[in-house]
Order: sequence, then C-alpha cells, then structure tokens
Amino acid sequence: MGNIEQLVATLSKDAAPVKPAPHPYILSVKWLAIASSYLIVSFAISGFRPDLANALQNPWFVAELVLLFVLFITAAIAAAVLSFPDMHQKRHMAYGPLWVGGVFVLMILFAWRADSPSTPLPMHSLACTLSIALFSLPPFVATFYALRKLASTHLRLTSSIAVLFAFSTGAIWERLHEQNDSIIHVIEWHYLPIMVLAMLALWLGKKLLKW
Repeated sequence: MGNIEQLVATLSKDAAPVKPAPHPYILSVKWLAIASSYLIVSFAISGFRPDLANALQNPWFVAELVLLFVLFITAAIAAAVLSFPDMHQKRHMAYGPLWVGGVFVLMILFAWRADSPSTPLPMHSLACTLSIALFSLPPFVATFYALRKLASTHLRLTSSIAVLFAFSTGAIWERLHEQNDSIIHVIEWHYLPIMVLAMLALWLGKKLLKW
C-alpha cells in the first residue's frame, strides 16, 4: 500500500500542469484577429481592385461580400466550438456556417439570374482558383496546427469547417482585389473549388486532425 501511495505521489509530482483550453469564443476571436491582420497586410501590399467604389454600387456584390464575411466569422466560431469534445455545450454554433452557406448559395443563384445580359468573362480562369488557394494556405496551415493541439471528436466536420474558414479568407481577398464582375466566372472558379475542397476535407478529416 505504501509503495502504491509513493508511486502516485511521484507521478503527481512529475506530471506537468495542463493549461486549460481557452473558451471557444476567445479562441475564435484570436483566429479572426490573426486572419484579419493577414488580410489587412495583404491589401496594403496588393491593393484593392481599382473599380471598388463602382462595384460597391452593385447590391449583389455588397450582399456577396457581407455573406462572405459572415461565413468567415461563423466558420471561425464553429471550428473553435468543434475543437472541444462536447462542443462546449454550443452545438447550435457548430452548424452556423452550414446555414450561412445555404443562404450564400441562394444569393449567388439570384445574382446569376440578375446578371442579364451576362457580364463578359475575364480572360483568366484557373488563375483565380490558384490565387485563392495560395492566399488561403497560411490560414489553412495555422488553423489546422491549432486544431491538432485541441481535442475535437468530430474530425470530419471540424476539418470541413476549418477549410471554409481558411478559404473564405482567400475568397474575400480575391473579390476585393480582382477587377471582375462576371458572376459565372466567380461561381466556376471561386466558389465551386472551395465547395469541392470542403467536401474533400470531410473525407480527409480523420487524417488531418488525428490525435
């Protein structure tokens, strides 16, 4: 009995104190602050699209930007909530980006119908997808690195939401930087690739966030 008590005492003394994880709201604010700083610095370097003032006169463009920012915020909150095994008793927050994404798809479809006659397509195509992917890579790596230190038990959904967060950052930058008003181009080369990557993340979730 004495040996057992001595062993327990030794193990307790040698055990390093575990720092409790921050509240998911604090965690999400931290991620949003870092991603927002990244956007600000990027715009300071690359600049905004030269016709931004005119583009902001288009209500569909404004609605697209607003929903992109809402998706950006809700995805950060959802990823933080999902990083806890019990979702921090905030299950409803974990599915926020899915609702926002549904509204976003409807808005894009309405904008597509309203684009008559169709705005001419830009000369480039795949370049936009590559730009968004490259721009999204730093927040993607940083977010997944942070999530691997936590204890999500919903690996597939967490992975998919984290991809939405990272790539919404890239989508915001691309829409405010690229001079382009073709909604068909935006659907094909901006948003469909993001949806495909988010679906792919569902499949890769257990590999990306295994702990």
